[in-house]
Amino acid sequence: MSSNAIRGSLGLVLSLAMVNVHADELADLRQRLDEQEQKIRILERKLELNEEAAKAAVPITPIVRASPQQGFRIQSADSANVARFRGTLHFDGRYFPDDVTPATADTWILRRVRPTFEGTLNKIYDFRFTPDFAGGRTIILDAFLAARFKPWATVTAGKFKVPVGLERLVSANDLRFIERGFPTSLVPNRDLGVQIGSDIIGGVVNYSIGYFNGVSDGSSSDANTPNPDVENDTKGDWAARVFFQPFLNSDNFALRGLGFGIAGTYVNSTGSTTSSLLPAYRTPGQQTFFSYRATTAASATAPAVNGTIADGERLRWTPQAYYALGSFAVLGEYVKVSQEVSRLTPTAGLRRATLDNSAWQLQFAWFATGEDQSFRGFTSQSVFDPSQGTWGAIELVARYHELDIDDDAFVGDADSFANLATSASKASAWGVGVNWYLTQNYKWSLDYDVTRFDGGAATGDRPDEKALFTRFAVGF
Repeated sequence: MSSNAIRGSLGLVLSLAMVNVHADELADLRQRLDEQEQKIRILERKLELNEEAAKAAVPITPIVRASPQQGFRIQSADSANVARFRGTLHFDGRYFPDDVTPATADTWILRRVRPTFEGTLNKIYDFRFTPDFAGGRTIILDAFLAARFKPWATVTAGKFKVPVGLERLVSANDLRFIERGFPTSLVPNRDLGVQIGSDIIGGVVNYSIGYFNGVSDGSSSDANTPNPDVENDTKGDWAARVFFQPFLNSDNFALRGLGFGIAGTYVNSTGSTTSSLLPAYRTPGQQTFFSYRATTAASATAPAVNGTIADGERLRWTPQAYYALGSFAVLGEYVKVSQEVSRLTPTAGLRRATLDNSAWQLQFAWFATGEDQSFRGFTSQSVFDPSQGTWGAIELVARYHELDIDDDAFVGDADSFANLATSASKASAWGVGVNWYLTQNYKWSLDYDVTRFDGGAATGDRPDEKALFTRFAVGF
């Protein structure tokens, strides 16, 4: 055999040997990898078991708490699920030292009796249920669900306050006056609907957009006729509001308490002789001073005469502002309602008009005891405890407000939309009061209001209404 052949044979043998060596190493490597993968799986399972054990070790006993602002609550250990019980009780006294208000209006009343059950599920879904037992009747005041899907998007569905009027959005427990001002008479109260809204940009902007069944000025859906809490026509109301607090997070403390915005509603609907879809307006003493002409039934001597009804577009809009600096605060709002109306009369036939009614107010509040003002709530520096020499918080309040009816409502004598001999064309009122917060939850209030009228009487102006109110209130 030649030397070349011998060298070739040796090379082939060595190559085969190297292949066998590499194959053995690969097989060993695969076995080691399989063993390591199995160990990793075992470790991962152990970690899972440890996490499950840690979760199981979290106490399931609910936490029970109570606080002046949030009432009584039960919550899960992780705070994901919360149930709260709160309540409002307002016992009022009314006295009218004037010559216009009926003596029967001097009375004690239960103004608000409202237990509230509310809570949160899974940190996202909120709910509230509030009945009201005041006034000798039972109604569902609030009943809604809210889902906080995104920090900028909370969807609310049910019955709740329509987001329009500034003072209307103040909780009854945080009101500075016993009764709200005239601008609140022109904006909706509670209604059934769906809205989306939230605080955005760190609370600097709050927005709301919603669609509701629709209610007349100052009213709630439980007052709808003939069926309460049911849409009273074939059209719903669109409502929107945007409110700004541009200096909320500013280092300039003098501007932090400034907020301003605008809101409004729109609907195009038509009433009937049995449901006019039109409001009546009341004084601070809750006495009616304006209403549209109502339908009269036929009699033996006179035929039936139609009253005034809503017939077309209704547009509400309201610029509003609030400012608080230390113990001082001021609230201001203006509301204008443009309402298309009609009336069918035997002599003038069908009369139509667009009536513009408006109202405004300025309201001032000052804590004589030095507490800081805010739009919602406050923190008392002391409670009423004579044994400790503490007397609670004292707040002084004052306001001026007006409601002006469109002069065109009274044009046409007997064919007019409203009767100037029984309905005033304007009401102007001023009031002063004191709020004594014995604790964070107990308040005693005393208000004095004087309201003057243009028209509203057969001989000219309706006499001034003078009203003295008091309230004993608890809210938690």
